[in-house]
Amino acid sequence: MSSYLAIVLPRTERLRLPLTRDQFMLLLAAISELFTGIDVILAHSINGQITRNEWIPIIFGISAGVLLLLAGLVALRNRPLATIAANIVFVGSILVGLLGTYFHLQRAGLVASTVAAGRTVNALIWAPPFLGPMFFVLIGVLGISAAWIEDPVNSGRLRLLANRYVQMPYSKTRAYFLIVGMFALITTISSVMDHSRLNFENPWVWLPMMAGVFATVTAVILGIIDRPTRTDLTTYTTAMLLILAVGAVGFLLHINSNLVFRDVVVVERFIRGSPLLAPLLFCNTGLLGLIVLLDPAEEGAK
Repeated sequence: MSSYLAIVLPRTERLRLPLTRDQFMLLLAAISELFTGIDVILAHSINGQITRNEWIPIIFGISAGVLLLLAGLVALRNRPLATIAANIVFVGSILVGLLGTYFHLQRAGLVASTVAAGRTVNALIWAPPFLGPMFFVLIGVLGISAAWIEDPVNSGRLRLLANRYVQMPYSKTRAYFLIVGMFALITTISSVMDHSRLNFENPWVWLPMMAGVFATVTAVILGIIDRPTRTDLTTYTTAMLLILAVGAVGFLLHINSNLVFRDVVVVERFIRGSPLLAPLLFCNTGLLGLIVLLDPAEEGAK
């Protein structure tokens, strides 16, 4: 089967990459765990002191990233062992994300208490971002999806250990599209909530919202339809490239807003000012979306 990327850009048909699509997914998941841990350090440093519970996602994120990279090396000689290790890490990522979401909602006063309807939105906007920990959940789901070989390709039939199989309702490619859609949706909502603290006074903040909605819709649609046309794939590719660009521009704008007179760097402004790594979530989602377009064939598949 020709890759979706070759349908959009026929010249890439002869492109030979050092890793398979699933291997790129696992590498991106490992890097995402690392950067999520680092991002949590910056976010939790705002209060001036990181509590015991707040160290959990930091230690886990960095450790998970390192362990997943090591698992990738182990996979070169013993893929079953590496798959088991990676799945343990990804299940842990899901649990840490769900636990973090609960803690954030608790801090917002939305757990075990009733918040007046008019105050609920303000509580969510100004409280610790309750969607932030959900990235751990999404990374876990992405990693588990990538860890198992689909045999045959695009059948939704995943090969487990001891030659056992499980039939999924969607092909792995369609599942990836839906995961990209969830990444884009949560990233967009998080961006909107962060920017709403400034009442959207800067016109630049409308760009990530519109690009994020566009990327979410196109990714979900491709996850729903079984046979996308070249127009569908071209529109989707455009959306992914757009949010990549939006993330890069946002990163530069956040750096610029945190600088003081004559480009003097004050570390405190980078901690308490515009979140430095937040725009890179758009870049991460765009890169993930483009990887989905690669050839789904996996080494070792029958």
